[in-house]
Amino acid sequence: MLLWAGLAAAAAGAVLCAVGWYGMSGERFAERQLPWLASGTVPGAALIVAAAVLVAAGAAGRDGPPEGGLPAQGPPESPDEVPWRPSSTDPPLRVPGGTLAHRPDCPLVAGKAEAVPAGDEELDPCPVCEPWPR
Repeated sequence: MLLWAGLAAAAAGAVLCAVGWYGMSGERFAERQLPWLASGTVPGAALIVAAAVLVAAGAAGRDGPPEGGLPAQGPPESPDEVPWRPSSTDPPLRVPGGTLAHRPDCPLVAGKAEAVPAGDEELDPCPVCEPWPR
């Protein structure tokens, strides 16, 4: 479908460019050529670019899946593969004066001596390590 839409857009763009060029060629003054340029040639060129994108997308869609098929999307094989599970059972950390709670292995607090346990404070979760749900 994309291939045919691209070919139709290319044909329409070529017709618009030809009509715009033909109209411009008959005018002597630039101020009388500009309407032909604005209403024919520029939209025609835009249609040709859009056609190239549509044809490329249509051709890419016909290639099919890579050799060997797509990888299987089954459940995780072990609990360590679950992405939301915290990597540590230690309590969340925070930096003094900070508003975010971090997992102990978060790169934003790992190795920092000033990081302290978050305790019962109302803190937002870190967008990097996402310490919740626990």
